[in-house]
Amino acid sequence: MPQIKLEHVTRRWGGFYGVDDLSMTIDDNAFVTLLGPSGCGKTTTLRMIAGLETPTSGRITIGDQVVFDSSAGINVPANKRRVGFLFQNYALWPNMTVYKNIAFGLANVKEDLPTIDEKAQRAAGMLRALGKPRTLRDHVLDARGKKGGLDTARACLRLIDAYEVSMSSAKELVGLGVHTASDPDSVAKAAAARYSQTLDAARAARTAAGETLTDDFQVVGRDGAVRSTLRKLSSEEIDLRVRRVGRIVKVGQFMDRYPSELSGGQQQRVAIARTLAPEPGVLFMDEPLSNLDAKLRLGMRAELQRLHIDTGSTFVYVTHDQMEAMTLATRICLMDNGVLQQYEEPLTVYSRPANLFVADFVGNPSINFIDAAPLPSQEGTLPLAILGGAATVGFRASESFDPAASAAHEARLDEEAAAAERARQQQKGAVAKENKQSRFRYHVATVEDVVPEADEVESDDDGGYVLGVRPEFVAVSEQGMFEAEVYSSMPAGMETTLRVRVGDFLLTSVMFGGPVHQIGQRVRVDLTGDAVMLFSRASGRLVAQGTLEAL
Repeated sequence: MPQIKLEHVTRRWGGFYGVDDLSMTIDDNAFVTLLGPSGCGKTTTLRMIAGLETPTSGRITIGDQVVFDSSAGINVPANKRRVGFLFQNYALWPNMTVYKNIAFGLANVKEDLPTIDEKAQRAAGMLRALGKPRTLRDHVLDARGKKGGLDTARACLRLIDAYEVSMSSAKELVGLGVHTASDPDSVAKAAAARYSQTLDAARAARTAAGETLTDDFQVVGRDGAVRSTLRKLSSEEIDLRVRRVGRIVKVGQFMDRYPSELSGGQQQRVAIARTLAPEPGVLFMDEPLSNLDAKLRLGMRAELQRLHIDTGSTFVYVTHDQMEAMTLATRICLMDNGVLQQYEEPLTVYSRPANLFVADFVGNPSINFIDAAPLPSQEGTLPLAILGGAATVGFRASESFDPAASAAHEARLDEEAAAAERARQQQKGAVAKENKQSRFRYHVATVEDVVPEADEVESDDDGGYVLGVRPEFVAVSEQGMFEAEVYSSMPAGMETTLRVRVGDFLLTSVMFGGPVHQIGQRVRVDLTGDAVMLFSRASGRLVAQGTLEAL
């Protein structure tokens, strides 16, 4: 499957930048989710890769083909990029059966395709099935109805799934009568001899012409290259493709039904099968599960994950649901206001977010943000006043951390970003950005629910920090750092979401199992783990991770 590479891709409408200077690489066979709030640019990014939207500038490469390059004037149309697109709306034809919906468009495909020896391919399929006559007999007899009669259609479906043959081959297998013979081995042996002759004759004809056949019966010429011709798919090829993708998404038994006779999840599977039938190198999905109920959506996530492994395709998936992104992706591309915030593996995005926005967006329940004022430092420990000065803790970084050097590094990054933006604005044809990136307004939970804003920080050089603590690291224990009061308790079976009040501040904790806490109960709370995050309040960037200890 092809690698996808985006280099400095921008899409703007006047002074509004939908996607701003995006560079990223999507590896072969990756499952990448484009994640972010509504209007962040994820669907625009997807459409630009697919060829449904033309970038303003930049370069896009799929495999070894440049499909867009603003400087070279290259813009390959969508139908030439060999990609599949699955929309939020299934858009199935209501007057067509499932089979015809999946096959729709395949009959009109005309491109350079390998030459297939269909006679040899069909004979090999029959021999594969006849190799174990009693197994073949059992497959057919398992399709008997309640009154003992044979359900031929059902028997054919079983043979299609078992031997990966077309419907016509399955009907031919049933017609051989192996399942009704008193001696199935003899009947199968006689039939196999005929198909062996057909296969040998096909191979001999190819050899006489100086050609050979590959394992999947593609014709190889004298020069050792697979022969290809500009042609349409044959009816046998179309049937094999439809049956194959139907088998992958488990809709083979519904081929004669109409969309109105299927559930929402089954319709979604049909839409996926239709997208897979042309064998695209890349499959794009734009919030395909948003129309399903919660339980069905959970099941379809598992199906998509399995489908990704079975097909070996590259998946690019748009969602605003961070749980979908976390559970499905091999890498998450998190965007905000058209700008890439972080592009990492899901657990890295969760456990080591690049900035306050990423930390806040990923995770449910949301991360706890705690304002932290630095105190005179001690050797190896950064003392911090937290919770409005009600508590003092020591932050010990997991790696070497120098507050002064960190502040200088942050200032240097800000200056480099400002210089890069000034240089861009001086380029010919540059357009000022109307939707400029603003400082993220993080939320410190309080009883009065006052939301402190990062824009309200008086000075960028005050050395202030923000602690980020995931709910699973807020623990109720007898030896906790400070005393708190249970503000709310929401048991959900396997886990309980607990909110505790410390002065005017609220902290969220997730407890797995454990005792039930009563509202108003006095408890002690600890901030545990070695993944407590320390963010710069001025820039919002993550500057260190480590542990907290009471001082």
